[in-house]
Amino acid sequence: NKTGAGLPFLLFLPYPGSRFNSMEAKKSKLESHPGFTDDLILEILARLPARSLRRFKCVSMPWRDLISDPAHRKKLRQTLAGFLYMTDTDRYNGGRHHFASVSGDGAAAPFDPSVPYLQPNKEEGITQVDSCNGLLLYRRYSKMVVRLPPCWAADFRFVVCNPATGRWVDLPLPTHPEPPAKGSMTALAFDPAVSSHFHVLHFEQREAYITGVDIYSSRTGAWTHRDSGLADKVSLCFGSGFVFVGGMMYLIGTLGATGIKKDCVLLGVDMEGKVWKTISVPYPRRFGTIGLSQGCLHYAIASVNDTNKVPLSVIELWCLKDCDGKELVLKHTANINKLVSKTGKTYMVVEFHPDRDTIFLTSCRRDTLVSYDTRLQKVGCILNLEKRNTQRFLPYVPLYSESFADADGQ
Repeated sequence: NKTGAGLPFLLFLPYPGSRFNSMEAKKSKLESHPGFTDDLILEILARLPARSLRRFKCVSMPWRDLISDPAHRKKLRQTLAGFLYMTDTDRYNGGRHHFASVSGDGAAAPFDPSVPYLQPNKEEGITQVDSCNGLLLYRRYSKMVVRLPPCWAADFRFVVCNPATGRWVDLPLPTHPEPPAKGSMTALAFDPAVSSHFHVLHFEQREAYITGVDIYSSRTGAWTHRDSGLADKVSLCFGSGFVFVGGMMYLIGTLGATGIKKDCVLLGVDMEGKVWKTISVPYPRRFGTIGLSQGCLHYAIASVNDTNKVPLSVIELWCLKDCDGKELVLKHTANINKLVSKTGKTYMVVEFHPDRDTIFLTSCRRDTLVSYDTRLQKVGCILNLEKRNTQRFLPYVPLYSESFADADGQ
């Protein structure tokens, strides 16, 4: 019984904000109890979110060593390591791959961000497409077919990999394999807490509107096509990013007739392509940012003051608390005026921390990435970025588990 197994553990846990005055007081009653072995403690810790694990490292030195032991990483949830991004220094060869660590200690990338085993020869290249819970989605293309930028290359295939284990799987061609420049967007859906299988959704657009989606399932090893189930005409917003939560894939679209200013909406579709829905967003005539944080979809957008002007230093954070609902609720209002005054730069939200009330902003010059705690209203780390980056950042949370269905394992 899951509840019963966790109950003795919870009785001995200190409050997260409590302090200990001596090493003897720091020693948990749990670790001295003869019935609680390391294996049993690990089974309990494995059910906790990454944020709680960080706190429990402070209980005692044995707990810290137990949680930090590389041999136990497969069982315990990991937190955000950093962001993958690319620079477009060479438009024909797909640019270079980079990693921005958010650990704060200048840690190196946990893996080679160029993922060399996915491009074993000079005739092939890869571009970053999406990430989801430790898995990465790339588009592999041939450099020799035609001298065009990767987004125009018609000769491509998708590949999903787990860089923590070095395993990957090549996907067959979608039913309607349109390159991004011709009106398509592709997303990765994976939740290891639910299943070891993943899905890839390849959205298609015709005459400026979404017409359907090709869905790849690693369970079947095949693509299926579903026509759009939207009652309204919705267009894709390229570069908007994706959020997979509650069995639904969300992205930003625009609603309205061609030739007029359109309203932004959130578009959601399930993994079978049968359930489609749209969700209204605040200030629909302006473009926001979506992301996943603490198990909920979040939406960030610049606020409007009393004179109906858009201050560059005030950001509203909304969230979808009910995955089955269709209403965003205001969670925080963040004022980054001190950051703007200190640096003299303007910023935009590009991502969310998966476990904390923290947003990540990039300067409009594209040279820095800044973390900001929206609850404490405090600036965190400021990272220098490579020049000419694409401002598309893929969050990476290591997945050390081998439960990656259908991986080639090469």
